[in-house]
Amino acid sequence: MLYQIYETQRSLMEPVTDFAQAAAKLFSNPMSPLSQTAFAQRMSAGYDLLYRLGKDYEKPTFDIHTVDVDGVGVAVHENIELDKPFCELRRFKRFSDDTDTLVKIKAQPVVLIVAPLSGHYATLLRDTVRTMLKDHKVYITDWKNARLVPLSEGEFHLDDYVNYVQEFIRHLQATYGNCHVISVCQPTVPVLAAVSLMASRGEKTPLTMTMMGGPIDARKSPTAVNNLAMNRSYEWFENNVIYRVPDNFPGAGRRVYPGFLQYTGFVAMNPDRHATSHYDYFKDLIKGDDASAEAHRKFYDEYNAVLDMDADYYLETIKTVFQDYDLVHGTWDVRSPEGKVERVRPQDITTTALFTVEGELDDISGSGQTEAAHDLCTGIVRKEQRHLEAKGAGHYGIFSGRRWRDIVYPEVRKFILSHEVPQKKAPRPVAVTEMPDDNPPAPPSKVAASKPVAKKAPAKAAAKPAIKAVPASAKAAVQATPASGAAAAPEPEAPVAKAAVTAAPASRTRRTTAARKA
Repeated sequence: MLYQIYETQRSLMEPVTDFAQAAAKLFSNPMSPLSQTAFAQRMSAGYDLLYRLGKDYEKPTFDIHTVDVDGVGVAVHENIELDKPFCELRRFKRFSDDTDTLVKIKAQPVVLIVAPLSGHYATLLRDTVRTMLKDHKVYITDWKNARLVPLSEGEFHLDDYVNYVQEFIRHLQATYGNCHVISVCQPTVPVLAAVSLMASRGEKTPLTMTMMGGPIDARKSPTAVNNLAMNRSYEWFENNVIYRVPDNFPGAGRRVYPGFLQYTGFVAMNPDRHATSHYDYFKDLIKGDDASAEAHRKFYDEYNAVLDMDADYYLETIKTVFQDYDLVHGTWDVRSPEGKVERVRPQDITTTALFTVEGELDDISGSGQTEAAHDLCTGIVRKEQRHLEAKGAGHYGIFSGRRWRDIVYPEVRKFILSHEVPQKKAPRPVAVTEMPDDNPPAPPSKVAASKPVAKKAPAKAAAKPAIKAVPASAKAAVQATPASGAAAAPEPEAPVAKAAVTAAPASRTRRTTAARKA
Protein backbone atom coordinates (compact mmCIF):
# COMPACT_ATOMS: atom_id res chain seq x y z
CA MET A 1 0.00 0.00 0.00
CA LEU A 2 2.85 2.38 0.85
CA TYR A 3 4.29 2.02 -2.66
CA GLN A 4 0.94 3.00 -4.20
CA ILE A 5 0.68 6.02 -1.89
CA TYR A 6 4.18 7.13 -2.86
CA GLU A 7 3.44 6.83 -6.58
CA THR A 8 0.21 8.82 -6.14
CA GLN A 9 2.08 11.57 -4.29
CA ARG A 10 4.78 11.63 -6.96
CA SER A 11 2.16 11.98 -9.71
CA LEU A 12 0.51 14.88 -7.87
CA MET A 13 3.88 16.59 -7.40
CA GLU A 14 4.81 16.38 -11.06
CA PRO A 15 2.89 19.53 -12.14
CA VAL A 16 4.44 21.43 -9.20
CA THR A 17 7.98 20.49 -10.19
CA ASP A 18 7.27 21.37 -13.83
CA PHE A 19 6.01 24.79 -12.73
CA ALA A 20 9.08 25.29 -10.50
CA GLN A 21 11.38 24.48 -13.41
CA ALA A 22 9.59 26.94 -15.71
CA ALA A 23 9.54 29.67 -13.03
CA ALA A 24 13.28 29.25 -12.40
CA LYS A 25 13.95 29.87 -16.08
CA LEU A 26 11.59 32.85 -16.23
CA PHE A 27 13.43 34.58 -13.38
CA SER A 28 16.90 33.80 -14.79
CA ASN A 29 16.51 34.23 -18.56
CA PRO A 30 17.82 37.71 -19.51
CA MET A 31 15.13 37.96 -22.23
CA SER A 32 12.37 37.64 -19.63
CA PRO A 33 11.00 40.81 -17.97
CA LEU A 34 10.84 38.92 -14.64
CA SER A 35 14.62 38.60 -14.61
CA GLN A 36 14.86 42.41 -14.24
CA THR A 37 12.77 42.54 -11.06
CA ALA A 38 14.12 42.81 -7.54
CA PHE A 39 15.20 39.50 -5.97
CA ALA A 40 14.93 37.80 -9.38
CA GLN A 41 18.10 35.81 -8.78
CA ARG A 42 16.88 34.60 -5.37
CA MET A 43 13.50 33.67 -6.81
CA SER A 44 15.17 31.72 -9.60
CA ALA A 45 17.44 29.91 -7.14
CA GLY A 46 14.51 29.04 -4.87
CA TYR A 47 12.41 27.63 -7.69
CA ASP A 48 15.40 25.71 -9.07
CA LEU A 49 16.00 24.11 -5.66
CA LEU A 50 12.30 23.24 -5.36
CA TYR A 51 12.41 21.61 -8.79
CA ARG A 52 15.42 19.47 -7.91
CA LEU A 53 13.93 18.40 -4.58
CA GLY A 54 10.68 17.28 -6.19
CA LYS A 55 11.68 15.90 -9.61
CA ASP A 56 11.83 12.23 -10.51
CA TYR A 57 15.39 11.01 -11.10
CA GLU A 58 15.76 8.49 -13.91
CA LYS A 59 18.65 6.08 -14.45
CA PRO A 60 21.74 8.10 -15.46
CA THR A 61 24.01 7.21 -18.37
CA PHE A 62 27.72 6.43 -18.17
CA ASP A 63 28.37 9.15 -20.76
CA ILE A 64 31.92 7.96 -21.49
CA HIS A 65 32.72 8.67 -25.14
CA THR A 66 36.50 9.11 -25.19
CA VAL A 67 39.46 8.30 -22.97
CA ASP A 68 43.10 9.33 -23.10
CA VAL A 69 45.58 6.48 -23.60
CA ASP A 70 49.10 7.82 -23.20
CA GLY A 71 48.21 11.13 -24.81
CA VAL A 72 46.12 9.67 -27.64
CA GLY A 73 42.35 10.15 -27.69
CA VAL A 74 40.52 6.82 -28.01
CA ALA A 75 36.83 6.55 -28.84
CA VAL A 76 34.64 4.46 -26.53
CA HIS A 77 31.52 2.62 -27.62
CA GLU A 78 29.21 1.18 -24.97
CA ASN A 79 27.33 -2.00 -25.77
CA ILE A 80 25.54 -4.87 -24.04
CA GLU A 81 27.57 -8.08 -24.21
CA LEU A 82 25.11 -10.34 -22.33
CA ASP A 83 21.52 -9.58 -21.40
CA LYS A 84 20.13 -11.45 -18.40
CA PRO A 85 16.68 -10.94 -16.82
CA PHE A 86 18.08 -8.94 -13.90
CA CYS A 87 21.45 -7.75 -15.22
CA GLU A 88 23.31 -6.65 -18.33
CA LEU A 89 27.00 -7.33 -18.86
CA ARG A 90 28.04 -4.00 -20.36
CA ARG A 91 31.24 -3.56 -22.35
CA PHE A 92 33.16 -0.36 -23.06
CA LYS A 93 34.78 -1.10 -26.40
CA ARG A 94 37.63 1.18 -27.45
CA PHE A 95 38.39 2.22 -31.05
CA SER A 96 41.43 3.89 -32.56
CA ASP A 97 42.90 4.60 -36.00
CA ASP A 98 46.42 4.91 -34.55
CA THR A 99 48.39 1.68 -35.15
CA ASP A 100 50.65 1.91 -32.09
CA THR A 101 47.74 2.77 -29.81
CA LEU A 102 45.67 -0.09 -31.21
CA VAL A 103 48.44 -2.62 -30.60
CA LYS A 104 48.88 -1.26 -27.08
CA ILE A 105 45.23 -1.45 -26.02
CA LYS A 106 44.83 -4.90 -27.56
CA ALA A 107 47.41 -6.28 -25.12
CA GLN A 108 45.96 -4.64 -21.99
CA PRO A 109 44.36 -6.73 -19.19
CA VAL A 110 40.66 -7.61 -19.24
CA VAL A 111 38.77 -6.49 -16.13
CA LEU A 112 35.26 -7.36 -14.95
CA ILE A 113 33.94 -4.72 -12.55
CA VAL A 114 31.11 -6.09 -10.43
CA ALA A 115 28.97 -3.12 -9.41
CA PRO A 116 26.89 -3.13 -6.23
CA LEU A 117 23.22 -4.03 -6.27
CA SER A 118 22.45 -1.96 -3.20
CA GLY A 119 20.13 0.86 -4.19
CA HIS A 120 22.08 2.85 -6.75
CA TYR A 121 22.72 2.11 -10.41
CA ALA A 122 26.06 0.89 -11.76
CA THR A 123 26.67 4.41 -13.11
CA LEU A 124 27.76 5.29 -9.58
CA LEU A 125 31.07 3.69 -10.68
CA ARG A 126 31.42 6.02 -13.69
CA ASP A 127 34.70 7.44 -12.42
CA THR A 128 35.97 3.92 -11.71
CA VAL A 129 35.21 2.83 -15.27
CA ARG A 130 36.61 5.97 -16.91
CA THR A 131 39.89 5.64 -15.00
CA MET A 132 40.24 1.90 -15.63
CA LEU A 133 39.68 2.35 -19.38
CA LYS A 134 43.06 4.06 -19.74
CA ASP A 135 44.91 0.81 -19.09
CA HIS A 136 42.34 -2.02 -19.32
CA LYS A 137 39.56 -3.61 -21.33
CA VAL A 138 36.56 -2.97 -19.11
CA TYR A 139 33.27 -4.81 -18.56
CA ILE A 140 30.73 -3.99 -15.83
CA THR A 141 27.61 -5.57 -14.35
CA ASP A 142 24.69 -3.19 -14.91
CA TRP A 143 21.89 -4.37 -12.60
CA LYS A 144 18.29 -3.75 -13.65
CA ASN A 145 15.56 -2.04 -11.69
CA ALA A 146 13.42 -4.89 -10.33
CA ARG A 147 10.18 -2.95 -10.86
CA LEU A 148 10.86 -3.11 -14.61
CA VAL A 149 11.35 -6.90 -14.67
CA PRO A 150 8.08 -8.78 -15.38
CA LEU A 151 6.99 -11.52 -12.99
CA SER A 152 7.31 -13.98 -15.86
CA GLU A 153 11.12 -13.72 -15.52
CA GLY A 154 10.92 -15.40 -12.12
CA GLU A 155 12.48 -14.46 -8.80
CA PHE A 156 16.01 -13.26 -8.11
CA HIS A 157 17.93 -14.73 -5.19
CA LEU A 158 21.40 -14.22 -3.76
CA ASP A 159 22.29 -17.57 -5.36
CA ASP A 160 21.32 -16.12 -8.75
CA TYR A 161 23.67 -13.19 -8.15
CA VAL A 162 26.53 -15.63 -7.51
CA ASN A 163 25.63 -17.65 -10.61
CA TYR A 164 25.49 -14.50 -12.77
CA VAL A 165 29.03 -13.57 -11.70
CA GLN A 166 30.31 -17.04 -12.56
CA GLU A 167 28.67 -16.89 -15.98
CA PHE A 168 30.22 -13.50 -16.73
CA ILE A 169 33.68 -14.70 -15.67
CA ARG A 170 33.39 -17.78 -17.90
CA HIS A 171 32.30 -15.58 -20.81
CA LEU A 172 35.41 -13.42 -20.53
CA GLN A 173 37.63 -16.47 -20.08
CA ALA A 174 36.21 -18.00 -23.25
CA THR A 175 36.84 -14.75 -25.14
CA TYR A 176 40.28 -13.76 -23.86
CA GLY A 177 41.66 -16.80 -22.02
CA ASN A 178 41.35 -15.19 -18.59
CA CYS A 179 40.39 -12.02 -16.75
CA HIS A 180 40.67 -9.99 -13.56
CA VAL A 181 37.74 -9.20 -11.24
CA ILE A 182 37.08 -6.05 -9.20
CA SER A 183 34.18 -5.96 -6.74
CA VAL A 184 33.08 -2.69 -5.15
CA CYS A 185 31.19 -2.64 -1.83
CA GLN A 186 28.30 -5.13 -1.56
CA PRO A 187 29.41 -7.61 -4.29
CA THR A 188 32.64 -8.51 -2.50
CA VAL A 189 30.72 -11.30 -0.75
CA PRO A 190 29.00 -12.92 -3.79
CA VAL A 191 32.17 -12.48 -5.90
CA LEU A 192 34.25 -14.32 -3.32
CA ALA A 193 31.57 -17.04 -3.29
CA ALA A 194 31.56 -17.28 -7.09
CA VAL A 195 35.33 -17.66 -7.37
CA SER A 196 35.36 -20.12 -4.46
CA LEU A 197 32.79 -22.36 -6.14
CA MET A 198 34.72 -22.29 -9.41
CA ALA A 199 37.90 -23.26 -7.56
CA SER A 200 36.17 -26.09 -5.70
CA ARG A 201 34.99 -27.57 -9.01
CA GLY A 202 38.48 -27.32 -10.51
CA GLU A 203 37.49 -24.60 -12.98
CA LYS A 204 39.87 -21.89 -14.10
CA THR A 205 39.57 -18.90 -11.78
CA PRO A 206 40.36 -15.21 -12.49
CA LEU A 207 43.98 -14.11 -12.32
CA THR A 208 43.22 -11.59 -9.57
CA MET A 209 40.42 -10.51 -7.24
CA THR A 210 40.36 -6.90 -6.05
CA MET A 211 37.83 -6.27 -3.26
CA MET A 212 37.01 -2.73 -2.23
CA GLY A 213 35.07 -1.63 0.84
CA GLY A 214 32.85 -4.69 1.26
CA PRO A 215 31.35 -6.56 4.26
CA ILE A 216 33.26 -9.84 4.05
CA ASP A 217 33.07 -10.06 7.86
CA ALA A 218 30.48 -7.57 9.10
CA ARG A 219 31.31 -8.38 12.73
CA LYS A 220 34.51 -6.33 12.55
CA SER A 221 34.17 -2.62 13.44
CA PRO A 222 30.38 -2.62 12.91
CA THR A 223 28.93 0.63 11.58
CA ALA A 224 25.46 2.10 12.10
CA VAL A 225 24.31 0.29 8.96
CA ASN A 226 25.64 -3.04 10.25
CA ASN A 227 23.96 -2.53 13.61
CA LEU A 228 20.58 -1.96 11.96
CA ALA A 229 20.87 -5.23 10.04
CA MET A 230 22.05 -7.12 13.12
CA ASN A 231 19.56 -5.72 15.64
CA ARG A 232 16.42 -6.22 13.54
CA SER A 233 15.01 -9.65 12.85
CA TYR A 234 14.53 -11.15 9.40
CA GLU A 235 10.77 -10.91 9.94
CA TRP A 236 11.03 -7.20 10.78
CA PHE A 237 12.66 -6.46 7.42
CA GLU A 238 10.14 -8.61 5.56
CA ASN A 239 7.17 -6.91 7.24
CA ASN A 240 8.40 -3.31 7.14
CA VAL A 241 10.41 -2.70 3.97
CA ILE A 242 9.03 -5.15 1.41
CA TYR A 243 6.18 -4.01 -0.89
CA ARG A 244 4.66 -5.01 -4.21
CA VAL A 245 5.28 -3.01 -7.38
CA PRO A 246 2.20 -0.97 -8.47
CA ASP A 247 0.29 -1.76 -11.65
CA ASN A 248 1.82 1.08 -13.71
CA PHE A 249 5.20 -0.70 -14.03
CA PRO A 250 6.22 -3.79 -16.06
CA GLY A 251 7.11 -5.64 -12.86
CA ALA A 252 3.64 -5.13 -11.34
CA GLY A 253 3.07 -7.48 -8.42
CA ARG A 254 6.76 -8.26 -7.80
CA ARG A 255 7.89 -8.13 -4.16
CA VAL A 256 10.68 -5.54 -3.85
CA TYR A 257 12.59 -3.34 -1.46
CA PRO A 258 11.54 0.01 -3.06
CA GLY A 259 14.13 2.53 -4.11
CA PHE A 260 12.38 5.45 -2.40
CA LEU A 261 12.67 3.68 0.96
CA GLN A 262 16.36 3.06 0.36
CA TYR A 263 16.85 6.71 -0.54
CA THR A 264 15.19 7.73 2.72
CA GLY A 265 17.70 5.55 4.54
CA PHE A 266 20.63 7.08 2.63
CA VAL A 267 19.62 10.63 3.58
CA ALA A 268 18.86 9.67 7.18
CA MET A 269 22.47 8.57 7.65
CA ASN A 270 23.82 12.12 7.06
CA PRO A 271 20.86 14.55 7.15
CA ASP A 272 22.93 17.56 8.23
CA ARG A 273 25.44 17.08 5.43
CA HIS A 274 22.69 16.83 2.81
CA ALA A 275 20.87 19.90 4.16
CA THR A 276 24.11 21.89 4.09
CA SER A 277 24.87 20.72 0.57
CA HIS A 278 21.48 21.90 -0.72
CA TYR A 279 21.78 25.25 1.04
CA ASP A 280 25.23 25.72 -0.48
CA TYR A 281 23.70 24.97 -3.88
CA PHE A 282 21.12 27.71 -3.29
CA LYS A 283 23.87 30.19 -2.40
CA ASP A 284 25.96 29.18 -5.41
CA LEU A 285 23.02 29.94 -7.70
CA ILE A 286 22.61 33.38 -6.14
CA LYS A 287 26.33 34.13 -6.47
CA GLY A 288 26.39 32.86 -10.04
CA ASP A 289 28.95 30.16 -9.23
CA ASP A 290 28.01 27.92 -12.14
CA ALA A 291 30.91 25.46 -11.62
CA SER A 292 29.93 24.63 -8.03
CA ALA A 293 26.24 24.46 -8.91
CA GLU A 294 26.93 22.05 -11.78
CA ALA A 295 29.06 19.85 -9.52
CA HIS A 296 26.11 19.65 -7.10
CA ARG A 297 23.73 18.72 -9.91
CA LYS A 298 26.00 15.97 -11.21
CA PHE A 299 26.40 14.38 -7.81
CA TYR A 300 22.72 14.43 -6.89
CA ASP A 301 21.56 13.35 -10.34
CA GLU A 302 23.45 10.14 -9.53
CA TYR A 303 22.76 9.98 -5.80
CA ASN A 304 19.01 10.51 -6.09
CA ALA A 305 18.56 7.89 -8.82
CA VAL A 306 17.68 4.64 -7.06
CA LEU A 307 16.32 1.26 -8.11
CA ASP A 308 14.09 -1.38 -6.54
CA MET A 309 15.68 -4.64 -5.42
CA ASP A 310 13.99 -8.03 -5.60
CA ALA A 311 12.78 -8.96 -2.10
CA ASP A 312 14.27 -12.46 -2.06
CA TYR A 313 17.75 -11.18 -2.92
CA TYR A 314 17.60 -8.38 -0.36
CA LEU A 315 16.31 -10.51 2.52
CA GLU A 316 18.75 -13.34 1.83
CA THR A 317 21.65 -10.85 1.82
CA ILE A 318 20.57 -9.47 5.20
CA LYS A 319 20.39 -12.97 6.68
CA THR A 320 23.46 -14.51 5.03
CA VAL A 321 25.89 -11.59 5.36
CA PHE A 322 24.77 -9.56 8.39
CA GLN A 323 22.92 -11.96 10.67
CA ASP A 324 24.21 -15.52 10.20
CA TYR A 325 27.70 -14.65 8.82
CA ASP A 326 27.55 -17.79 6.71
CA LEU A 327 30.63 -16.90 4.67
CA VAL A 328 33.01 -16.51 7.62
CA HIS A 329 31.48 -19.47 9.46
CA GLY A 330 31.88 -21.73 6.43
CA THR A 331 28.19 -22.63 6.35
CA TRP A 332 27.07 -20.95 3.15
CA ASP A 333 25.49 -23.21 0.54
CA VAL A 334 24.68 -21.93 -2.97
CA ARG A 335 22.31 -23.56 -5.43
CA SER A 336 23.61 -23.76 -9.01
CA PRO A 337 21.39 -23.17 -12.08
CA GLU A 338 21.15 -26.98 -12.39
CA GLY A 339 19.78 -27.22 -8.85
CA LYS A 340 22.90 -28.64 -7.20
CA VAL A 341 23.67 -27.32 -3.71
CA GLU A 342 27.38 -26.52 -3.18
CA ARG A 343 29.29 -25.30 -0.13
CA VAL A 344 31.28 -22.06 -0.46
CA ARG A 345 34.93 -22.81 0.43
CA PRO A 346 37.23 -19.77 -0.02
CA GLN A 347 40.16 -21.90 1.14
CA ASP A 348 39.97 -23.80 -2.16
CA ILE A 349 41.15 -20.73 -4.12
CA THR A 350 44.83 -21.20 -4.98
CA THR A 351 45.54 -19.63 -8.39
CA THR A 352 43.91 -16.22 -7.91
CA ALA A 353 45.82 -13.36 -6.30
CA LEU A 354 43.93 -11.26 -3.73
CA PHE A 355 44.02 -7.48 -3.18
CA THR A 356 41.76 -5.80 -0.60
CA VAL A 357 41.13 -2.04 -0.30
CA GLU A 358 39.60 -0.12 2.59
CA GLY A 359 39.06 3.58 3.30
CA GLU A 360 40.41 5.00 6.53
CA LEU A 361 37.17 6.95 7.14
CA ASP A 362 34.67 4.45 5.71
CA ASP A 363 31.42 4.65 7.69
CA ILE A 364 29.64 1.96 5.63
CA SER A 365 32.08 -0.97 5.73
CA GLY A 366 34.12 -0.67 8.90
CA SER A 367 37.84 -1.20 9.26
CA GLY A 368 38.86 -4.83 8.82
CA GLN A 369 35.64 -6.02 7.20
CA THR A 370 37.17 -6.31 3.71
CA GLU A 371 40.63 -7.33 4.90
CA ALA A 372 38.98 -10.37 6.50
CA ALA A 373 39.00 -12.00 3.06
CA HIS A 374 42.68 -12.85 3.61
CA ASP A 375 41.80 -14.96 6.65
CA LEU A 376 39.34 -16.98 4.56
CA CYS A 377 41.50 -17.47 1.45
CA THR A 378 44.16 -19.58 3.15
CA GLY A 379 44.94 -21.44 -0.08
CA ILE A 380 46.46 -18.32 -1.64
CA VAL A 381 50.16 -18.01 -0.80
CA ARG A 382 51.05 -14.95 1.25
CA LYS A 383 53.11 -13.24 -1.45
CA GLU A 384 50.02 -13.15 -3.69
CA GLN A 385 47.98 -11.20 -1.10
CA ARG A 386 48.00 -7.42 -0.64
CA HIS A 387 46.02 -4.92 1.43
CA LEU A 388 45.64 -1.16 1.04
CA GLU A 389 44.20 1.37 3.46
CA ALA A 390 43.53 4.65 1.67
CA LYS A 391 44.31 7.44 4.12
CA GLY A 392 41.66 10.13 4.35
CA ALA A 393 39.21 8.25 2.11
CA GLY A 394 35.63 7.51 3.04
CA HIS A 395 33.43 4.86 1.46
CA TYR A 396 32.79 6.81 -1.74
CA GLY A 397 36.39 7.97 -1.99
CA ILE A 398 37.92 4.52 -2.52
CA PHE A 399 36.30 4.14 -5.95
CA SER A 400 35.57 7.69 -7.10
CA GLY A 401 37.21 11.08 -6.91
CA ARG A 402 40.72 12.28 -6.34
CA ARG A 403 41.72 9.72 -3.74
CA TRP A 404 40.60 6.89 -5.99
CA ARG A 405 42.61 8.27 -8.90
CA ASP A 406 45.73 9.25 -6.93
CA ILE A 407 45.92 6.64 -4.16
CA VAL A 408 43.89 3.55 -4.96
CA TYR A 409 44.00 3.19 -8.75
CA PRO A 410 47.82 3.23 -9.15
CA GLU A 411 48.06 0.30 -6.72
CA VAL A 412 45.20 -1.60 -8.38
CA ARG A 413 46.76 -1.11 -11.82
CA LYS A 414 50.16 -2.28 -10.58
CA PHE A 415 48.65 -5.36 -8.92
CA ILE A 416 46.69 -6.39 -12.02
CA LEU A 417 49.61 -5.83 -14.36
CA SER A 418 51.96 -7.91 -12.19
CA HIS A 419 49.65 -10.92 -12.60
CA GLU A 420 48.68 -10.50 -16.25
CA VAL A 421 49.35 -13.34 -18.70
CA PRO A 422 49.26 -13.26 -22.53
CA GLN A 423 45.74 -13.24 -23.96
CA LYS A 424 44.45 -15.17 -26.94
CA LYS A 425 46.43 -14.24 -30.03
CA ALA A 426 44.74 -12.45 -32.91
CA PRO A 427 46.18 -11.55 -36.37
CA ARG A 428 47.91 -8.19 -36.53
CA PRO A 429 45.69 -5.77 -38.50
CA VAL A 430 46.87 -4.26 -41.76
CA ALA A 431 44.21 -1.54 -41.94
CA VAL A 432 43.37 0.11 -38.63
CA THR A 433 40.71 2.61 -39.65
CA GLU A 434 38.09 2.54 -36.86
CA MET A 435 39.40 -0.82 -35.69
CA PRO A 436 38.18 -2.11 -32.30
CA ASP A 437 40.58 -2.85 -29.48
CA ASP A 438 40.45 -6.62 -29.84
CA ASN A 439 40.02 -9.43 -32.36
CA PRO A 440 40.50 -7.36 -35.56
CA PRO A 441 39.79 -9.24 -38.79
CA ALA A 442 42.78 -10.41 -40.82
CA PRO A 443 42.95 -9.73 -44.59
CA PRO A 444 41.15 -12.62 -46.37
CA SER A 445 43.92 -13.05 -48.96
CA LYS A 446 46.59 -13.60 -46.31
CA VAL A 447 44.50 -16.03 -44.36
CA ALA A 448 43.76 -18.05 -47.48
CA ALA A 449 47.37 -18.03 -48.63
CA SER A 450 48.80 -19.09 -45.29
CA LYS A 451 46.34 -21.87 -44.62
CA PRO A 452 46.94 -24.86 -46.95
CA VAL A 453 44.49 -27.72 -47.06
CA ALA A 454 45.34 -30.09 -44.23
CA LYS A 455 45.36 -33.83 -44.66
CA LYS A 456 43.05 -35.84 -42.53
CA ALA A 457 44.92 -36.78 -39.39
CA PRO A 458 44.66 -40.13 -37.63
CA ALA A 459 42.23 -40.34 -34.74
CA LYS A 460 45.00 -40.60 -32.15
CA ALA A 461 46.70 -37.43 -33.34
CA ALA A 462 43.44 -35.52 -33.29
CA ALA A 463 42.80 -36.54 -29.73
CA LYS A 464 46.13 -35.25 -28.47
CA PRO A 465 45.47 -32.70 -25.71
CA ALA A 466 46.82 -29.17 -25.83
CA ILE A 467 49.37 -28.36 -23.15
CA LYS A 468 48.66 -25.16 -21.22
CA ALA A 469 51.53 -23.32 -19.60
CA VAL A 470 50.64 -21.58 -16.33
CA PRO A 471 52.93 -18.73 -15.27
CA ALA A 472 54.51 -19.11 -11.85
CA SER A 473 52.85 -15.91 -10.63
CA ALA A 474 49.43 -17.24 -11.51
CA LYS A 475 50.09 -20.55 -9.81
CA ALA A 476 51.11 -18.79 -6.62
CA ALA A 477 48.56 -16.83 -7.15
CA VAL A 478 25.01 -3.86 1.81
CA GLN A 479 28.38 -1.80 0.89
CA ALA A 480 27.52 -2.89 4.29
CA THR A 481 23.96 -3.79 3.39
CA PRO A 482 21.84 -3.40 0.26
CA ALA A 483 19.86 -0.85 2.23
CA SER A 484 22.84 1.40 2.76
CA GLY A 485 23.67 2.65 -0.72
CA ALA A 486 27.17 3.11 -2.07
CA ALA A 487 27.67 6.82 -1.60
CA ALA A 488 27.32 9.45 1.07
CA ALA A 489 26.97 13.17 0.49
CA PRO A 490 29.89 14.77 -1.39
CA GLU A 491 33.11 14.59 0.60
CA PRO A 492 35.13 17.84 0.83
CA GLU A 493 38.35 17.88 -1.17
CA ALA A 494 41.44 17.58 1.03
CA PRO A 495 45.16 17.04 0.45
CA VAL A 496 45.76 13.49 -0.72
CA ALA A 497 47.38 11.42 1.98
CA LYS A 498 49.89 8.66 1.42
CA ALA A 499 48.45 5.19 1.03
CA ALA A 500 49.44 2.34 3.29
CA VAL A 501 50.07 -0.77 1.24
CA THR A 502 50.91 -3.90 3.16
CA ALA A 503 51.27 -7.58 2.56
CA ALA A 504 48.68 -9.82 4.15
CA PRO A 505 49.41 -10.49 7.87
CA ALA A 506 51.82 -13.35 8.41
CA SER A 507 49.94 -14.62 11.43
CA ARG A 508 47.19 -16.34 9.47
CA THR A 509 47.17 -20.11 9.61
CA ARG A 510 48.13 -21.83 6.34
CA ARG A 511 46.95 -25.26 5.28
CA THR A 512 49.50 -27.99 4.96
CA THR A 513 49.97 -29.85 1.68
CA ALA A 514 48.24 -32.88 3.13
CA ALA A 515 45.31 -30.80 4.28
CA ARG A 516 44.90 -29.24 0.83
CA LYS A 517 44.87 -32.64 -0.80
CA ALA A 518 42.27 -33.78 1.65
